[in-house]
Amino acid sequence: MEFHENRSKRPYIAFVWIWKTVKNWYRINRTRRILSAMSDEQLKDVGLSRFDV
Repeated sequence: MEFHENRSKRPYIAFVWIWKTVKNWYRINRTRRILSAMSDEQLKDVGLSRFDV
């Protein structure tokens, strides 16, 4: 086999995985910040409590 036949088809998959992980962490963190800024009445309307946040 030649070198180009044996090498990985997606050499940057680690960078893609890191990017998706950071993006997911940012989304979760942003959601937590928004929910923590809401009042207890607003959280009750959504169906959550302060303990859930």
